[in-house]
Amino acid sequence: MSMSPADAANDKGPVLLLSPRFSDWLASVDACLSLTTYQAGRLFFIGRKSDGGVRAHERIIEQCQGLWTDGQTLWTSGLYMLWRFENVLRNGEITPAGADRKFVPREGRVVGRIDIHDIGLGDVDGARRPIFVNTQYGCLATISETASFRPLWRPKFLTALVPEDRCHLNGLAMDGARPAFVSAVSRSDVADGWRERRHDGGVVIDVASSEIVAGGFSMPHSPRLYDGKLWLLNSGAGEFGTVDPADGTFTPVCFCPGYARGLAFIGRHAVIGLSRPRHGQTFSGLALDDRLAEKDAAARCGVLVVNIDTGNILEWLRFEHSIDELYDVAILPRVRAAEAIGFKSDDIQREITIE
Repeated sequence: MSMSPADAANDKGPVLLLSPRFSDWLASVDACLSLTTYQAGRLFFIGRKSDGGVRAHERIIEQCQGLWTDGQTLWTSGLYMLWRFENVLRNGEITPAGADRKFVPREGRVVGRIDIHDIGLGDVDGARRPIFVNTQYGCLATISETASFRPLWRPKFLTALVPEDRCHLNGLAMDGARPAFVSAVSRSDVADGWRERRHDGGVVIDVASSEIVAGGFSMPHSPRLYDGKLWLLNSGAGEFGTVDPADGTFTPVCFCPGYARGLAFIGRHAVIGLSRPRHGQTFSGLALDDRLAEKDAAARCGVLVVNIDTGNILEWLRFEHSIDELYDVAILPRVRAAEAIGFKSDDIQREITIE
């Protein structure tokens, strides 16, 4: 299914609203965006049409969350699966719909309901493997040829490797091929203990030393290393900023009008995913609510493009209805538009390539 600002397939009006120059911005950075939403179970690609308009393509992946891509390979997580897609187009090839990337599922691993969040690609025993946050077990893990997963690391404050989501480990910052920093909602060491620490229990941990380098965050997500800095979304407070691992200070760069999760960079720009907070215990009563009220604003679901030098919001994309939550954001460099083959279509039977 493709959507556009003119799409009014139902009585609610267009699903997707865009800032007037969003397509121009995609062209200026020569990139396509990918987004995941677990609430609606979708993998999205936001790219450009040949006429300059914005093209949105979606595929259904149940509880789609973690996302990693370099524009050729794409890893994403589902309810109980870890999926690898590969682009099958050669340079210069385009699909009948005008996409210059066509992702075909090549590997699906049954990992069970371990609640995979952020995904990186790194060096494991001399081979490139996905390294992912296994939130249910509170560890970093990779794939296994014989088991559901292989644990690689866990915070030292967790006394057992058990499926209890004690601290809600969620974010992963890679330094090249090495996992460098992780984020967690708390240091809790009891089952589901993180929920009582949503306001200020969040921490950032140095993976190599296992030391907590910064704390006091409200449900932090999406740590990333870029341009020599450690960036973080302090989601419960609606803040995007930088963390100094040496002294633990957090420097806000801008306010995010929504629950921020998903962070990617291109040039001097950050692309940030936003969600509308769910009504219920997990998201209610956070500082974000008060800050939105102060600014006379409602929480949005969509994407912000932020100048990382000034903190100014340059462009935005907004889901008006049907989609309330995003989890991850990734950038496909030097790509105009991307699409993926559906699991139930005839295309998946006919798409055969030879190495």
